[in-house]
Amino acid sequence: MKQKISNEEYNAYVEQVTPTYSTWKNCLNAFWIGGFICLIGEIIFYFLKNYLGLPDEDAASYESILLILLSVTLTGFNAYGHIARLGGAGALVPITGFANSVAAPAIEYQKEGQVFGIGVKIFTIAGPVILYGILTSWLFGLIYYFGIQFGWW
Repeated sequence: MKQKISNEEYNAYVEQVTPTYSTWKNCLNAFWIGGFICLIGEIIFYFLKNYLGLPDEDAASYESILLILLSVTLTGFNAYGHIARLGGAGALVPITGFANSVAAPAIEYQKEGQVFGIGVKIFTIAGPVILYGILTSWLFGLIYYFGIQFGWW
């Protein structure tokens, strides 16, 4: 026998089980976590440029590589997920978040094998970003090409 509940009872139940979040706290956490990631990047850049004497372009490239390596390593030790839960978009937007979104499914599905595990699942999260990034850049490149050809700018 099914029991019917009223709309008021249902709304009270939903309100009771729905987690509450502080927008200001989330924004502050995103700000300082994202800022800390950027600070780490600046420290790496400063070290590479001033102590190893690399040119700006090379230092920036190595900085990106090292941030990706750090992110994937933290993902492997299951630490980046905790950072992302605390920092939200502050941890997910930089290059470290993208590296995490590629590494996490690869680590999670490695037990299913190279092809059906890692090969199939590695771009589960990052795949749409890559696809629409390439599609959008192609579209804007086409618009730019025709803009130059027809003298629009």
